[in-house]
Amino acid sequence: MTTPIEVIDGYVASTWTIDAVHSDVSFYVRHMGVSKVRGHFSAFEGSITTAENPLESTVSAVIKTASVDTNNESRDAHVRGGDFLDVEKFPELTFTSTEVRAQSAAVFEVDGELSLHGVTRTVTLLLELNGFGTNFEGAPIAGFSAATEISRGDYGVTGGPAGAAVGDKIRIVLEIEAVQAA
Repeated sequence: MTTPIEVIDGYVASTWTIDAVHSDVSFYVRHMGVSKVRGHFSAFEGSITTAENPLESTVSAVIKTASVDTNNESRDAHVRGGDFLDVEKFPELTFTSTEVRAQSAAVFEVDGELSLHGVTRTVTLLLELNGFGTNFEGAPIAGFSAATEISRGDYGVTGGPAGAAVGDKIRIVLEIEAVQAA
């Protein structure tokens, strides 16, 4: 059987720093059961280590919950408040990987601990390795796409009275560009 690294074109084992300017941390959730409200976080950081054996790779990330933006100031204020994210009490959302499994040469399942609202649960990201290259300054870069779905109820995010209008399932979508660490 071929190991994943043998078939990942241009694979680079290294440590990478997430480039927040060229990355996106987004989510969407159903509203009133008929539409989806989308949002993103603008403040986040993290590192990725692509190991010689891709299945030994790791990732850790921190998202500042107060940076949530749904393109509506009133809704954003509500989401930052006690009914949802409670950013004063829980200023960060964190993810730390625990295991990587290959589905194919460029698609992996990344298990990890997601901490949100004072609760930590195991989630699985479906991750696509988009490739390796160099940026305009000549620095090595790597690209990743990942997604998962969580239950806000599992994290104690009730939504207060508005919670009945907001779906329990939240889809998280990540588009990550990372620069090789010095």
